Amino acid sequence: MAELKTKKNDASVADFLNAVEKDQKRADAWTILEMIQTITGDEPSMWGDSIVGFGAYHYETKAGTKGDWPVVGFSPRKRNLTLYVMPGFGEFDDLLSKLGKHKTGVGCLYINKLADVDLDVLRDLVAQSVEHMRANYEIL
Repeated sequence: MAELKTKKNDASVADFLNAVEKDQKRADAWTILEMIQTITGDEPSMWGDSIVGFGAYHYETKAGTKGDWPVVGFSPRKRNLTLYVMPGFGEFDDLLSKLGKHKTGVGCLYINKLADVDLDVLRDLVAQSVEHMRANYEIL
């Protein structure tokens, strides 16, 4: 079984965010960090070389793959800001309809810039996601 490459490490979150090239994306990333830190009460950590994660939980897939992953996280990617929403979006249709311009993947929320979305709705989405994870998974 392949080992997960993206793991929590001791790299500096501040150095990572300060190295984001575009000013607006860097400012948005710091805003997201502050928002998620306030919601979770957790300190941010680097996961791999490009994900800022908060908290951690242990998972095991139906295929038997096991690992640890952040309860919630984000990455200021070149194309967009990506938020990692672990429970997915099935129960968040109402919030997504109010969020503003975005795209979703299985557990990823893609936003071009924070000005495209309603920050209060984003805050609610993240808070409900974290609440779901804490209620349904073993948090480390």
